[in-house]
Amino acid sequence: MSGVRVKTFLDLVKFEHTVFALPFAYAGMLLASMQASGTGWPGWHVLVWVTVAMAAARTAAMGANRVIDRFIDARNPRTAGREVPSGKVSPAQAWALVVVSLVVMAFAAAQLNPLCLALLPLAVVFLIGYPYTKRFTWLCHAWLGVTDGAAAAGGWIAVTGEFAPGTWVLWAVVIFWMIGLDVIYATMDRDFDVANGIRSIPARFGIPRALRIAAASHALTFALLLLVGVVTGASFWYYLAALVMGGILLFEHRIVNPGDLARVNVAFFDANMWLALTMLAGVVVDVAWRTLT
Repeated sequence: MSGVRVKTFLDLVKFEHTVFALPFAYAGMLLASMQASGTGWPGWHVLVWVTVAMAAARTAAMGANRVIDRFIDARNPRTAGREVPSGKVSPAQAWALVVVSLVVMAFAAAQLNPLCLALLPLAVVFLIGYPYTKRFTWLCHAWLGVTDGAAAAGGWIAVTGEFAPGTWVLWAVVIFWMIGLDVIYATMDRDFDVANGIRSIPARFGIPRALRIAAASHALTFALLLLVGVVTGASFWYYLAALVMGGILLFEHRIVNPGDLARVNVAFFDANMWLALTMLAGVVVDVAWRTLT
């Protein structure tokens, strides 16, 4: 496969957006290791297979999203140039990528523990189901949040093979974080969604109220970030990172307002990339500090 072809498929699944969910999966893995064994290191086996499972899951989800939404994307000027509606990637090729990714994901889950493998069918339902939700409910953002939040929970379960209080709180953090950022992103398509019967919070409530809902969701995200620290017995370093993340969330809402949506992409990608990386950095320093002291 040529380099150009590889780039086309990476663009199809927006591979660079993996940086959103993967740091939270690693954070869950490290915090679970800290609670289970008193050290934040889960071992290379877990690290490798969590990484493989996460990359495969996200590739499957994005591939399915692009091929299922190809007719909607073709009608939207903002998305008409995407790989499937533009003909750069055929629907059959996109589906093949999805199937291969799901097989890799299943294999990776089998390398971890029985619970990871048992939860696989439910994970597939959420991964593939998201594109359909926007056709019948404005709560599609919550479905996306639950799906992405499973990455953080999955990182935890990969280590312990069971659910724990920290699993649920970390999952909730990502749910409400994703709801807020996806609502902000959806403001760009509000008029198109209304005209084409696509369900979203901006389409249902209008952009001003949608941005208030996103802000409330992110305020809850910050509160849950602090609760993660309480539940996991985190050190000062984690709380410092949480404060930085709170500042990043506040920044997102300062640069996007109903009268000026020009910086939505900055709020969606740049700010949230730094938030995810800050989360991971905070957890790494926290577990290293607690392990050493």
